[in-house]
Amino acid sequence: MTATPPRDREVCGRERLVTAAPSGDFHRSVRSSSEGTERPEGTPVRHDHEGRRVSRRRLIAGVSSLGLGGLLSASGARAGTVTTDISSLLAGAGTCTLTPSATQGPFYFDAGRIRSDIREGKPGVRLRLGIRVQDSTACRPVRDAVVEIWHCDAAGLYSGAEKESKGGSLGKPLMTDMTPTDDKRYLRGAQVTNPDGIVQFTTIWPGWYPGRTVHIHVMVHVSDKRVLCTQLMFDESRNAEVLARPPYSAHPGRDTVNEKDEDYRDGMLTTVVEDGDGYLGAIVLSADPDRDGR
Repeated sequence: MTATPPRDREVCGRERLVTAAPSGDFHRSVRSSSEGTERPEGTPVRHDHEGRRVSRRRLIAGVSSLGLGGLLSASGARAGTVTTDISSLLAGAGTCTLTPSATQGPFYFDAGRIRSDIREGKPGVRLRLGIRVQDSTACRPVRDAVVEIWHCDAAGLYSGAEKESKGGSLGKPLMTDMTPTDDKRYLRGAQVTNPDGIVQFTTIWPGWYPGRTVHIHVMVHVSDKRVLCTQLMFDESRNAEVLARPPYSAHPGRDTVNEKDEDYRDGMLTTVVEDGDGYLGAIVLSADPDRDGR
């Protein structure tokens, strides 16, 4: 009988992030290849879909030290102009109530992918996702926040942990960042919020795995600390629509819906509308920038 994978019971670890001024090598390593600038000697050539190979720690250090404008001129980390449809959907997608915290889960690590399109060719129903980060006390947008997301593919597998996410146990506390066991990084990425507190990603609708409902992990960093770790979830009518379609239909037997998931909270539900042959999702995350979110 297949073992149930480790449940996401522990909340985010208490990781403190050291703020340091980025070096010249940092600037060179994150410059866009489209600008025609040089890569540092020995830096591997990457394909555009891989995103910027910049760790989340270095990105946060850059935001803290340079300010967003200086960082983005070097890295192109922000997703660009937010589309009107995402802005409109976000306008009615949340309140100033503090977003419930959730677990980091067993499959988190700093993937080092600064990008808006995280699909890397993975098959699945397209999901354009808009996230607005706001201060839960002042009810104002939080700019320059680093937002990371990661989730499983249509078959329930996580990149960097394909073997483990098939049902085996990692055998380690869920508060500990995992060490990747393969070189894949699909469905993982990070962006920096714009002056309106918004980031946007293009991904696929997540699949499922035993013991969990359909979900996306999100981690928000402001300045030198992690202020929120939560999960995004979806209305069950939408989940049913998507999971009946290929490639999801090749992975039947889903055992956990929202109301049976121990991590599910109403504040995690994403607003979703149809978007051509895919979906558009939006959610407002209210965080306390002065709080160590764990």
